[in-house]
Amino acid sequence: MVLEGSELEAVFDADVAEHEVETPQGRIHCTMKGVSRKNQPAILTFHDIGLNHKTCFSSLFHHEDMQEITQHFAVCHVDAPGQQEGARTLSTGYNYPSMDQLSDAIPYVIKHFGLSSVIGMGMGAGAYILAKFALNYPELVEGLILININVCAEGWMDWATQKITGWTNALPDMVIDHLFAKEEIQNNPNLVETYRQYITNDINQTNLQHFVRSYNSRRDLEIERSLEGENMNVRTLTCPSLLVVGDSSPAVEAVVSATLPGKLTEALKYFIQGMGYMPWAGMTRLVRSRTASAASLGAEDKRSRSNTGEQGPRARAHTDTSMESATEHSNHYATCCSLYISCL
Repeated sequence: MVLEGSELEAVFDADVAEHEVETPQGRIHCTMKGVSRKNQPAILTFHDIGLNHKTCFSSLFHHEDMQEITQHFAVCHVDAPGQQEGARTLSTGYNYPSMDQLSDAIPYVIKHFGLSSVIGMGMGAGAYILAKFALNYPELVEGLILININVCAEGWMDWATQKITGWTNALPDMVIDHLFAKEEIQNNPNLVETYRQYITNDINQTNLQHFVRSYNSRRDLEIERSLEGENMNVRTLTCPSLLVVGDSSPAVEAVVSATLPGKLTEALKYFIQGMGYMPWAGMTRLVRSRTASAASLGAEDKRSRSNTGEQGPRARAHTDTSMESATEHSNHYATCCSLYISCL
């Protein structure tokens, strides 16, 4: 049964609790959905600049294909200070945390909810924060899904350009340039304008400016791949990591947003299965499509052989291949089109 409208909203909002978690960086607004299970990680999200957990992840977690995942994993959404809906202006004396400090606040969130570990899902600034967190607290992270991450510090020319043009360019326009590629801004003006209006009218501009400044002051993560036979003491992520970037995203070069939630959900399910969870999950549309195609080819091949009189073990070749393909979940997410996906 496919849930629509208010039915889906009811499922998504069931068992929801909002918390103000005390950390050394002040109170951080978190939203917990579902109940964490013993010996199983929760999914922890962190949003990008100009967004909060609702505007960044709502379409994904409302998607019908995502329900199979959220039925079995608690989800903890983290909002950066002052970025949640209805946030008041941060006090004048408040020292907004750096990217490093925000990553150091996450263990307090995990402790507050009594979680043993998490699968982190972050976009943009949130992806950077979660990657930093995984580098410093590897024992708390079982996996990472990093969307449109830029692991590099802002370049000097970018910094200088912002300082020069910041007097005339509105903050929402600067955020739009971060969230969307130039092609997307030109080709999808209605969507871009919707986000611009949201950023202008629904996000506290003073608080947003603090968050943007913190992100633009980030340092290089200095992550290196540890190649076999070479130095194994390099700084790198030790957990399975799924890197996702839209095919026209400004983060393509830095990564080496999924615009279609269904395709991202497909990748997430195979990624989680590859980590040893949800092995019983039903075949999703990609597997069904591949299996159906293989079965169709097998049927045609069988008819062809029956006409020529060919029999024996070779007649089962297509069936064996399709079954093998259907069980190799760890490789299927690499076939999701319109996404650049890399697994570390």
